[in-house]
Amino acid sequence: MPPLPGSSDDRRRILLERLSTQAYRRGQFTLASGRESEHYVNCKPVSLSGSGLALISAGMLEHVESDAVAVAGLTLGADPLVSGVAVLAAQQDRPLDALIVRKQAKGHGTGAWLEGPLPTPGTVITVLEDVVTTGGSSLKAVDQLRKAGYRVQRVVTIVDREEGGAAAMAAADLELISLFRLSEISAFAQEVTA
Repeated sequence: MPPLPGSSDDRRRILLERLSTQAYRRGQFTLASGRESEHYVNCKPVSLSGSGLALISAGMLEHVESDAVAVAGLTLGADPLVSGVAVLAAQQDRPLDALIVRKQAKGHGTGAWLEGPLPTPGTVITVLEDVVTTGGSSLKAVDQLRKAGYRVQRVVTIVDREEGGAAAMAAADLELISLFRLSEISAFAQEVTA
């Protein structure tokens, strides 16, 4: 696989530009949490492009705990993220599997909440998320993983909307690491359109 462009700082700048122009919109929006906002971030146009996912995966992998055996996240936003990070880890000879957490238990078969190669209970799993607002989606994923016996201590997100998610994570004994804050993306988008 060809190397990602430039240094870590270069890749971060490229990703910030992509998110600001392809994932961010300003207007009047109702968020998944039910809140109204003038800022909307949908990372899928970036995370579902090959080059965008490569940049996101590189940024996220830097923050996955060294003792983690898997990355996991709530479907649908985290699906490309966990897959991209697992592939990049494999290319670096780092064993790291991907798990998808369902929004509800499978309605047939085993009734599973988790999809993927399940690691041994007691092992560390890092949760990945595309956008954190209140933290509800991440906490749902964490809850299912903890119920299955895994140790979850960290959530890595592409964007923290800075609307209480970090506090919600802290209350659940989780560290939230964000590649970007909404204020950074909004400021960059204003620079681009100025």
